[in-house]
Amino acid sequence: SPLCFQSPDCPPDSLPLIQPPCSPPLTMPLRAAGARSPAPGRSQPHRRAPGRSGEPEHWQHGELRLRGKGNSGGGAGGEPPQPGEEHKQLHNMLGFEVTSMLCVPVISRATSQVVALACAFNKLGGESYTEADEHRIQHCFCYTSTVLTSTLAFQKEQKLKCECQVRGQLARCQTICFSPTDDVSVLLQEIITEARNLSNAEICSVFLLDTFSHELVAKVFDGGVVDDESYEIRIPADQGIAGHVATTGKILNIKDAYSHPLFYRGVDDSTGFRTRNILCFPIKNESHEVIGVAELVNKINGPWFSKFDEDLATAFSIYCGISIAHSLLYKKVHEAQYRSHVANEMMMYHMKVSDEEYKKLLSDGICPVENIDYRFADFTYTPRSLPEDDTPMAILSMLQDMNFINNYKMDRQTLARFCLMVRKGYRDPPYHNWMHAFSVSHFCYLLYKNLELVKYLEDIEIFALFISCMCHDLDHRGTNNSFQVASKSVLAALYSSEGSVMERHHFAQAIAILNTHGCNIFDHFSRKDYQRMLDLMRDIILATDLAHHLRIFKDLQKMAEVGYDPENKQHHSLLLCLLMTSCDLSDQTKGWKTTRKIAVSWEEKAMGNRPMEMMDREKAYIPELQISFMEHIAMPIYKLLQDLFPRAAELYERVASNREQWTKVSHKFTIRGLPSNNSLDFLDEEYDLQGMDRESAKMNGCLDTEGHMETVAQ
Repeated sequence: SPLCFQSPDCPPDSLPLIQPPCSPPLTMPLRAAGARSPAPGRSQPHRRAPGRSGEPEHWQHGELRLRGKGNSGGGAGGEPPQPGEEHKQLHNMLGFEVTSMLCVPVISRATSQVVALACAFNKLGGESYTEADEHRIQHCFCYTSTVLTSTLAFQKEQKLKCECQVRGQLARCQTICFSPTDDVSVLLQEIITEARNLSNAEICSVFLLDTFSHELVAKVFDGGVVDDESYEIRIPADQGIAGHVATTGKILNIKDAYSHPLFYRGVDDSTGFRTRNILCFPIKNESHEVIGVAELVNKINGPWFSKFDEDLATAFSIYCGISIAHSLLYKKVHEAQYRSHVANEMMMYHMKVSDEEYKKLLSDGICPVENIDYRFADFTYTPRSLPEDDTPMAILSMLQDMNFINNYKMDRQTLARFCLMVRKGYRDPPYHNWMHAFSVSHFCYLLYKNLELVKYLEDIEIFALFISCMCHDLDHRGTNNSFQVASKSVLAALYSSEGSVMERHHFAQAIAILNTHGCNIFDHFSRKDYQRMLDLMRDIILATDLAHHLRIFKDLQKMAEVGYDPENKQHHSLLLCLLMTSCDLSDQTKGWKTTRKIAVSWEEKAMGNRPMEMMDREKAYIPELQISFMEHIAMPIYKLLQDLFPRAAELYERVASNREQWTKVSHKFTIRGLPSNNSLDFLDEEYDLQGMDRESAKMNGCLDTEGHMETVAQ
């Protein structure tokens, strides 16, 4: 039975010397004490086919592997042959009794190096091998050594090609592993399929580590996905082969499953399946923490899983870990988005506008602005005097008067639903309520009518400004940004990293209303106009943050000094911000009675840099706060507006007049020794009449530019 051995670790033509080329063949009669030689002509015992359970561990992939010592390996510097030990080793390796052995070195004609050993065992007839046998074998390999070395090289190239193909398949697995999916079961099914194909395994299982219960959970198998949780497989995370790998975090290659102490063969006994070998490897996340375990069972094209399979599994586990971790995170994000969507739907349900409401609003058509009030388009008109139930129609009237409904071919039913939804989107705090939004929108209309904005801005910019005025305080909670951040509210968690917490929430609510069925007034816009409209609304609503206004104030001053340039896009942006802020503060441009009534509510915006004092009514000194606010915020804004639009001079004058009134109120507090938190109701009788006289005098041109009563010479 001649056998040929070759080292698998080096190319055939560059193998280290197993036996010197000049070494003669080695002939060894191996006869154990008392052993009988097989009878002549009797067939010798056959070695067992590789790959079967119980075979010697030296059989691998159909090859017989010998350690580098003894007779077959002694030429490489091994120990002297030990006949008894050699005999026992050969018997265990071959599976039959060895009585005689002949080893002949196979020399490469290209390199003159030993590339293999030709070994013959148990000469027929029970005789010992002779020198003639040696010469016959040598003579045979003189003609076949080249074919042998070429075949060995070809096998090695084939093996290398196969490994490269597997690595290429592993690279293609990245596409599957990193595909965005929130269904972990689908991802695990793909991982199982790819792992089984990569390693040529009969079965693959994947367990995920449940850190809460400290169990390994499997609900995805080769046969598919188990939907019912009652059919999940759960095993303790510290038991069995999978538990050992999950605990140690190290790969485990078991060549004989039944001989391993951690293997439980009860499942095989009950199912009839036979587990021969197992390759179990951990799956880790980016933090190198074990999140699961994969188990490959029964190598198909070999007796067990090789070192190459281990390396392949290690590389594959990296992709698996990252993809599973990302899929779990993607699932959490998707669930959070779903919960947010459900919450938004619930909110919109309670804000839902019935068909009766919008039909009633449009039943008599859109009312002309002249029918609302003959002073409706004058700066002196006070929009808060209009009953709240009439404000939705007033919004439609202003949009029609500015010709936006016709220019943008707006559907009246959609517009009516939108207006009613925006109204319902406001809560009822003391100041930032729907009536404030209506007043701000009305002031935008006044700017359009009195300052000829069409000469300064594009139609879509003016339209965006008006809609932003309607939506700029949606769902306001009556607190400022500082309070939201300090209280670590949900809104602060969502928007604090970007700044302008409340303003970003207002814009988000506006988008939510636009996305509500039947409320998207921009639905017929082109993609370009739709995107620009939303961008304009975002920038304009964010401009209502006074911190933003203070950041751009120097740019506004510079624009006012050099003059507005309609061709300058930055000037367009700055002007929109200035107009929005002036609309937001427009209550300061009304008569003294209106200004005084909203004074207490202004504490929310007036002193954003001192929120605690402003939220504490016991400490807030309202007259001084109003004076400070008007001098440092309101008056500079309307002064800029006057510089850009000379027709806006009356707005600045009225703000200056109101500041003077607050100065007198502060003086009255001091004279009477009133506490800072005293009610302003005592001013009703004293100042209402004076306020009316001053308004009358102003209308008659009897006030100078400083707001003082002029002396008329008799």
